[in-house]
Amino acid sequence: MAASRLIFNTRCQIAEMFDVWGPECVAFTSNDTEALNIALQGTLHPEEGTLHAICTEMDHNSVLRPLYRLEKKGMELTILPADRKGRISLTELEAAIRPETKVIVCTHASNLTGNLNDIHAIGEIAQKHQKLFIVDAAQTAGVFPISMKKDHIDILCFSGHKGLMGPQGTGAICVRPGVSVEPLKVGGSGVLTFQREHPQDMPEALEAGTLNSHGIAGLGAAMDWIRETGTEQIRKREQQLMWRFYDQVKEIPGVTLYGDFSREERSPVVTLNIAGMDSAEVAMILDEEYGISVRAGGHCAPLMHKALGTEKTGAVRFSFSYFNTEEEVDTAAGAVKELAAE
Repeated sequence: MAASRLIFNTRCQIAEMFDVWGPECVAFTSNDTEALNIALQGTLHPEEGTLHAICTEMDHNSVLRPLYRLEKKGMELTILPADRKGRISLTELEAAIRPETKVIVCTHASNLTGNLNDIHAIGEIAQKHQKLFIVDAAQTAGVFPISMKKDHIDILCFSGHKGLMGPQGTGAICVRPGVSVEPLKVGGSGVLTFQREHPQDMPEALEAGTLNSHGIAGLGAAMDWIRETGTEQIRKREQQLMWRFYDQVKEIPGVTLYGDFSREERSPVVTLNIAGMDSAEVAMILDEEYGISVRAGGHCAPLMHKALGTEKTGAVRFSFSYFNTEEEVDTAAGAVKELAAE
């Protein structure tokens, strides 16, 4: 009973943080990838007739690959282009909508550039045209304010181990009441044992099998801390560190930065390349000689790299945490300056 209460309490925390209609609308997953697969493969059924979906070049492979699989089955897919700063056009998005469009899906923030999408404006467009709106909040959950109701989000997906600071192996999918999502897996649910069909009521409909109660406990504890600290304070701190780093590296000769830095509100990452150096080489040197951990390569965002012109070199992403210090940021910026000077 204690474990069940803990799981329910964490559902309630998620429902409160993201302005969900109730805890019954929250189903736990093993990560954001699973949540997005449930959302996309559970709402898009090409075998039922002409079907169309819209995504963007900003999206992660956890969105793209399920859509490519559905495209092979006959679904039509429009991928909105991004400009050289990694931004999409909402005018182009609305123009791409067709009568047979069922889903508009997008990331809230690019994991490569840190650019934010205006999910409120996109949600209004989706509602205006009566299309399902699915948001990938892997990069923003726990850091940026998200309201499923006010932002007109039908399905919200996220992982627990990033901005929510929970353990790996946790995530969730939140579904608006009335939206039908076919589960990816069926089986044991702990309820309606003698029925042949898997339960259709949320959250059991999307939660076959034993839940990761230990991970959910950790996620709940992390969300307690976030609530006590405040998402606004966390976001401001992380952005302060990000801007401190950006200001020190933006004019270093040989350093190229990617993304739109004209807006104050952005995910706290800075992605760059150093002339004459492969991104993997930069990451290795930063790790071995400076003790700095970064992410290099393709970042599971192939279309965003193509839009930025970095598909061959990859890029080096610096991510900033609430728990980083100014001294660590200055050390990282100094390391970039030293490598660029070699």
